[in-house]
Amino acid sequence: MRIGIHGKDSQNKSSRFVLRILSALQENNIETWVSDKFLKQVKTPHINDFKLKVFDHSVNLKNLDFFLSLGGDGTLLDSVTYIGKSEIPILGINTGRLGFLATNSREDSESEIDALIKGDFEIDTRTVLKLTSSPHLFGKLNFALNDFTIIKKDTSAMITVHVFVDGQLLNSYWADGVIVSTPTGSTGYSLSCGGPLVSPKSESFIVTPVSPHNLGTRPIIISDKSEITFQIEGRSKKYLVSLDSRFETIDESVKLKIKKERFHVKLIQLRGQHYFNTLRQKLNWGLDIRN
Repeated sequence: MRIGIHGKDSQNKSSRFVLRILSALQENNIETWVSDKFLKQVKTPHINDFKLKVFDHSVNLKNLDFFLSLGGDGTLLDSVTYIGKSEIPILGINTGRLGFLATNSREDSESEIDALIKGDFEIDTRTVLKLTSSPHLFGKLNFALNDFTIIKKDTSAMITVHVFVDGQLLNSYWADGVIVSTPTGSTGYSLSCGGPLVSPKSESFIVTPVSPHNLGTRPIIISDKSEITFQIEGRSKKYLVSLDSRFETIDESVKLKIKKERFHVKLIQLRGQHYFNTLRQKLNWGLDIRN
């Protein structure tokens, strides 16, 4: 069995945890691959006690059986950029804060890896969106598990984003920007801007304005079989576009189109886990603060 690992430990607080993970894999004779970016962050001489193979974005990881993401949701989104269309199942172990995607506890990591090795899990398949642009943006990483955004670059006047769905004008948003999210991304930036929670199996995109000038403007859910295009206007002439927090600067001449990507992201769901359980836990649903 081959397992890849990517993580984030910028403050060097997870060295012992990482060593526990590597030891558990070594004890089970797992061939272990580690991202070069993460390996540079693990500041412990004991890392050299393990036989690790190192990968970066140029390495094809299609021969891996599983992938471990050690960090928060941002780290899991970063892990997706290494996996891409190979659709390697990802187990997210949360060392961050909220964790809608990385839902597994670092305290139970050994038992979680044991369940992974034994095959005691299910696969939760998530939709990915794809950006097609002219000129081409983001290189080979022109996809997102969470969301695509168009945002004004400076703090001055708002911008106008004309959004078209299958060639028909949806709305002209006078706002700080517009978010197009997948159901997975509905618990991210879109939620903080007033967007709805959407079940992962809903086969939809959510279009959410960022700080719209017109208070009657509301988020809308559309089919993920649709193609979404944009025209942007504004005083500054420079705008930011992002895919899962990866940013590029554009002007209004750039043509942008969002549609559903052909491949999916496969999240490993261990026994007893469910999306609704995660919502109740992370959003404190049913919690009586009076007690």
